[in-house]
Amino acid sequence: MPSQLVCRPKRDLPVAVLAISGTLDRVTGDALGAAVRRSLAVQPVKLLLDVARLRIGDPRALATLGSVVCQTAEFPAVPIVVCGADPATQRALATTPDCAGLEFAADCSRALAEADAEPREPGLRVRLRPVPEACRQVRQLVSQACATWQRNDVTTTATLVATELVANVVRHAHTTMEFTLGLRDGRLTMAVRDGSRRLPRPLDPAVTDAGGRGLRLVRDLTDAWGVLPVTDGKVVWTQLTTGAPA
Repeated sequence: MPSQLVCRPKRDLPVAVLAISGTLDRVTGDALGAAVRRSLAVQPVKLLLDVARLRIGDPRALATLGSVVCQTAEFPAVPIVVCGADPATQRALATTPDCAGLEFAADCSRALAEADAEPREPGLRVRLRPVPEACRQVRQLVSQACATWQRNDVTTTATLVATELVANVVRHAHTTMEFTLGLRDGRLTMAVRDGSRRLPRPLDPAVTDAGGRGLRLVRDLTDAWGVLPVTDGKVVWTQLTTGAPA
């Protein structure tokens, strides 16, 4: 009988909870990785993996989870807590090098209550239609947020980068998008999630070319940027280091 793995999102925001049941082996490992990436792509403040009903059929399949942990270490850099793991599962995770950053909790309900009680860092989230007007809207949002958070030193750069991220969706993805802006540890993070699985890449246009410079601009103006692929699209993200509140 083929292995079965069920990954059921019980909650997305502000703390995400993903209930995982069934057997994890080399057949079902990819499904686990995709489900965890999907939960992280929403950018919760923390992700709880409820594995009380998970059986590790092949410990080598945990490498898929480890690769997701590594892939998302810089963005969205969300703490992942494994809840309800039996001793065998904890041992298997402990011997998977890339899973070293995972936290553990005995009870998911208690871990969720504690996570909900933690203070929130500033941020905003908005859905935009793939129309040119979205660029003006996102510029206003970013400018207002920088002023509110007293990060005027990056206002000009942040509004330019945000405009390019949104414009890229308008030009190429043509899907509704979700723009998020957050401030964490002195870094301003901007991300756009769209419904296209086509991954962007910076071009090297000639001087006479009319376009093709958007992602090069994003790359040159930010401290870090990347793409997080998910089953229903992708998230393009950037990070800017800010100075002290001004």
